[in-house]
Amino acid sequence: MTGEAVPGPDGKPRCPWGVSTPDYVAYHDEEWGRPVRGDDALFERLCLEAFQSGLSWITILRRREGFRHAFADFRIPRVAAFTDTDRERLLADEGIIRNRAKIDACLANARVLADWAPGELDTLIWSHAPDPAGRPVPRTIADVPAVTDESTALSKALKKRGLRFIGPTTAYALMQACGLVDDHLAGCAARGGAAV
Repeated sequence: MTGEAVPGPDGKPRCPWGVSTPDYVAYHDEEWGRPVRGDDALFERLCLEAFQSGLSWITILRRREGFRHAFADFRIPRVAAFTDTDRERLLADEGIIRNRAKIDACLANARVLADWAPGELDTLIWSHAPDPAGRPVPRTIADVPAVTDESTALSKALKKRGLRFIGPTTAYALMQACGLVDDHLAGCAARGGAAV
């Protein structure tokens, strides 16, 4: 899609991707682009964005509760303590995406993050938020980048600290989802964090 904001089911304009299913409408209106803070919450988004790589976001969104159950609500110390038995359980869990490399990355990342100080992941991620005044407001989907200098820098910073499966594109998707950038289109009712 390369269009401008389109009317949703209630007639309010939304980003075109945010009107295709009720799941997307809710996610678009209530979550995407809203600030996410806290290490565990950001760890969840890191994991889910990694699992999404190569898949549609709706696949992840519809399995999110399964992921939360399987990964102990993404509480970093709990996931860091997962054993080989837990890994095998995850590989057999039909409620999640059973991709060995992505599961292993999530577990490895939890072990790395368990050694960080409280708030350190939050601080590192949010330190890469660009100045909103320096970013043009996207008018169409075509105006929304897949990678930015900031997402490339965030990816490098996370990799340097030992995290895996977080390339620049995944880092930018994380930045969009967690409100570091506001990529709601100019005509979208949710632009600027407005309630839809």
